[in-house]
Amino acid sequence: MTTHRRTLLAAALAAATLAVPTAASAQAWPSKPIRLLVGFAPGGGTDIVARALGPKMSEILGQQIIVENRAGAAGTIAADLVAKAPADGYTLLAGHANSNAIAPHVFAKTPFDPIADFTPITYIGYVPNILVVHPSVPAKSVEELVALAKAKPGAMTYASSGVGSTQHLAGALFNQISGTTMNHVPYKGSGAAIVDLLAGQVNTNFDTMPPVLPHIKDGKLRALAISTPKRLPQLADVPTFDEKGIKGFDVTNWYSVMGPKGLPADITAKIDDAVKKAMADPEIRAKLDPQGLQFGGPQTPAAFAEFIRAENAKYAKLVKDLNVKAD
Repeated sequence: MTTHRRTLLAAALAAATLAVPTAASAQAWPSKPIRLLVGFAPGGGTDIVARALGPKMSEILGQQIIVENRAGAAGTIAADLVAKAPADGYTLLAGHANSNAIAPHVFAKTPFDPIADFTPITYIGYVPNILVVHPSVPAKSVEELVALAKAKPGAMTYASSGVGSTQHLAGALFNQISGTTMNHVPYKGSGAAIVDLLAGQVNTNFDTMPPVLPHIKDGKLRALAISTPKRLPQLADVPTFDEKGIKGFDVTNWYSVMGPKGLPADITAKIDDAVKKAMADPEIRAKLDPQGLQFGGPQTPAAFAEFIRAENAKYAKLVKDLNVKAD
């Protein structure tokens, strides 16, 4: 081989070598919009949190976060879509206690495993459940509601965002602890449940704080108790369930971001970082703090994975103890 040919070949190999990282960089994640699936209708707590974080995450990642509502079956429809999606980071789930810890133990069969079929990415926080009643309900306190429900067995109703939701479980647990028999009325999300509650079609709800807080402030709903250990400044006059003698009311509505199983560690880390940066942004905190979102909890994907395992064990027992089943 002549010196000239060797020089040309070396130059060609060098160019090819330099081209490899360039092509890889062009395909670096994320290179297209990311779908964030919400398992409930617009207007519910999960939707509010996802839409608050989405724009800031888009800014951080350099790609649009498209929040997509796939409501139904206590969030399991959206969860199933994510569980079966490619593990490429472009389809994520606004993970929730309903779909990823409770519903799989309520339904006779779910199309996914709440632990094995997902990659835990980031725990966002939790919001309390609030017992609210329509103003036409004469009860002004938990004690009066219990007395009213016992005086009319089976006549009182409570709405939820679906069979196997935290609202469903909260109502069943309240019935057990208080000795009442309020009837469960499931919907496809908190938004629809609240519409009927505001119209007086159902009497009560154990919904999360974000969607009901504005209606409490406007006097369209009456809050009787909140599920936090201590009272919150946003509703300082609303007592805790513990204060009102409803002991052991341990139902927590947490939010997260999750992906399909097998999500690469580097993509998981990028999403985790983006969510944490978004949550730390003062503008986002100003939107979420008034909603009663309680931050803290597991701080790494590995710690979040342990949390999910513990939550599934907890709710599997609670569902069995309450004999809660899908109709």
